[in-house]
Amino acid sequence: MRKALLKIRKYFEYNYEVLIAMVLFIAIIISGLEFFKAIIYMLEFIVIMEVVKMISDFIKKEKLRLRFVIDIFIIFLIRDVIIQASHKNIDYFDISFLLIVIFVFFIFRIMSIKYSPGSSKLKDKGNNSSE
Repeated sequence: MRKALLKIRKYFEYNYEVLIAMVLFIAIIISGLEFFKAIIYMLEFIVIMEVVKMISDFIKKEKLRLRFVIDIFIIFLIRDVIIQASHKNIDYFDISFLLIVIFVFFIFRIMSIKYSPGSSKLKDKGNNSSE
């Protein structure tokens, strides 16, 4: 019995996300909150965290990272898709439009990472060191 408890404890030390998810799930069940509303609230919390991270990064570095802005929009649009999909009268046109916009933002995100000024500096350093 003690060995099993040690294994469980060791598992949760490395996988604390599972423990947090279990606690949140139990809290949702106890509170009686509808599950889709809880998901919406969690996504709104993530949007707020990303906005705070973006503002903090802007204050420290005096630069606005495009990646943070795009991440905020993607998360917010995913939240809207979940809200639209959970309604009784599902509007498939709105959902498909939001999914296309999310896809476009993912392309912008990939391009912002690939063509960011920081990545070109890393490439230049790699080229100079090989010469």
